[in-house]
This record gives sequence, structure tokens and C-alpha cells, in this order.
Amino acid sequence: MAAKSANLYARIEPEVKEKAENILSTLGIPASSAINMFYKQIILQRGLPFEVKHPSSHPVDMSFLSETELNEELEKGYADIKAGRTREANEVFADIRKNYNL
Repeated sequence: MAAKSANLYARIEPEVKEKAENILSTLGIPASSAINMFYKQIILQRGLPFEVKHPSSHPVDMSFLSETELNEELEKGYADIKAGRTREANEVFADIRKNYNL
């Protein structure tokens, strides 16, 4: 294993750094190790190890919604149920696993 002697300086948004480091902390992974893993994946994949594009649709993160916005989302779901636009849970979870590589 090569000695770790190169420094990397990067400016990122404080909120992004805090959220990422909190997740890494729960996994027991120091940020420097995660960055090293990311760079190794770039080498192995010969590019970014994930797609870089605007998603055609995205899940709603309820933690960022106001009460009014949350109620609007719930109303949309209720309207879908009334209109018969429903799917079996196992299908939905299969799609989530596929779409998010889980």
C-alpha cells in the first residue's frame, strides 16, 4: 500500500460537508478514506463512478417540505388512490432497488 502523502484541498458547501461527514461517521469511515475510495473508483471506472445527469423524476424529501407542501404531496397521493393509480408494493420496491442500484 502506498504511503498517503499527497494533500487535497477542496472548497465545498458547509451543509454538504456536514451531512456527508455525519453519514460517514455512522459508517465508521473517515472523510479522507471516503475521498480515497472515490478516487480509486474513478481510476477503476475510468471516469466518474456514477451517472451525472438531471433525473427525470426524483423522490420527494419530506424533511425539506413545509407543512403546506407536505399536505399538497399527500393530496396528490390521495388523488392517485382515488383514480386507481396504484401499484403493488413489491413492484415499487423492485423499481427503487433498480433505479438506485440498491
